[in-house]
Amino acid sequence: MLGPRDRVIGQLYIEGDLRVGGIVEGEVEVTGDVEIGDMAKVKASVTARDVSIRGHLVGAVVARKRLEVTRSGSLIGDVRVARLTIQDGATFSGKVSMGAAGTASGTQVTVSYPFSFMVLQPVAQLVVKGSMSGAPITLTATSTMRNETGS
Repeated sequence: MLGPRDRVIGQLYIEGDLRVGGIVEGEVEVTGDVEIGDMAKVKASVTARDVSIRGHLVGAVVARKRLEVTRSGSLIGDVRVARLTIQDGATFSGKVSMGAAGTASGTQVTVSYPFSFMVLQPVAQLVVKGSMSGAPITLTATSTMRNETGS
């Protein structure tokens, strides 16, 4: 764990999981999961199995299984993921590539309304929670989807 007063600049390789509470700049590669805490400020590329962002991250993210940006989280950067969850109140700006080989099979994106997102790769399933009627909406996409207005 990197605490709130810790600062790392450079390349960081971790066997296992990593919790970040401080400042990281450079490259982060983790064999397990990465958790970016509420007060953390990360300006780095991040590669891990699961990535959870509650703080601020600027950089590319590769999540082999799942990426979650929580309501207090902020992510600026392109991502490559199998599953993506963006909670209501979170901030995300970047391009999304779904799946290890750039294919849509078995990939899922979950966002909460109101939202603003851009998906540049085909998505197998897009789940929007809290639509205008309050009921979830499921859209099946076979081509590139683009939504920047939240509608």
